[in-house]
Amino acid sequence: MNKTIRKTLLYKTGVEYGDYTINHVEGCAHGCKFPCYAFMLAKRFGRIKSYEEWIKPKLVSNSLEILDKEIPKLKDKINFVHLSFTTDPFMMGYPEVTNLSLEIIKKLNSNGIKVTTLTKGIYPDELLDKNNYSEYNEYGITLVSLDENFKKAYEPYSSDYKDRIESLKKLHNAGLKTWVSIEPYPTPNIINQDLKEILNEVAFVDKIVFGKLNYNKEVSEYLWYKEFYNYCTDVVIKFCEQHNIEYHIKEGTITEDAPYILEGCKKDTQDLFFKRAKTAVK
Repeated sequence: MNKTIRKTLLYKTGVEYGDYTINHVEGCAHGCKFPCYAFMLAKRFGRIKSYEEWIKPKLVSNSLEILDKEIPKLKDKINFVHLSFTTDPFMMGYPEVTNLSLEIIKKLNSNGIKVTTLTKGIYPDELLDKNNYSEYNEYGITLVSLDENFKKAYEPYSSDYKDRIESLKKLHNAGLKTWVSIEPYPTPNIINQDLKEILNEVAFVDKIVFGKLNYNKEVSEYLWYKEFYNYCTDVVIKFCEQHNIEYHIKEGTITEDAPYILEGCKKDTQDLFFKRAKTAVK
């Protein structure tokens, strides 16, 4: 695996549900095509030149040495550290990434720092060891569909959805906190699916984050996309309240100038909404 070195690693993130974060890999082999915001930024600022370069990740080989210097300075300011916002800590096909992620989590936990993670990969069994990893950590997966054909098109090199869910459920069954990010969620002209089926598959988690798909022109081509995301938000909130699950709706997902399709609406009214929305695609 290609390697690089850095001078700094821990930093305060501007992401709305984040605190401090670590991106100990440059690039991501999962090659998501929603598009990937991290890839877009890296290309914009000249850190990488192409998609092909992006999916050949580089490991920050001096990560642990940097943390030894940064943790004592920042420890009192940190509520938690997230792995990761611009890469994947449990990247498929790269055991070097998983091994380094485990060492980073262990080091942070040994210094009394909570860790949250998000992956489209598979969680390793090592995290079940509560002697080395804090029981207060929170482990999440991204899950925007259950259709493997969609995954092949938009997350071509990530783990299968079924395996991803099972690895998260194993952590849940061990008494660890788990969450799911249903973001970026696609509009029906991209894939016609039932959000409730996805929610039912992850009903065991402690928290759900939901957000719209951005930076994709197909979304705005869907004439009723604002109403669609308002409706989906309503579904997520009601599901979480019914199952006692914490939730976070990403900024920009709810649109105030578009109506909700409320739970009280008759089924034929909701069916008519989706029928009209589907046929309104330009």
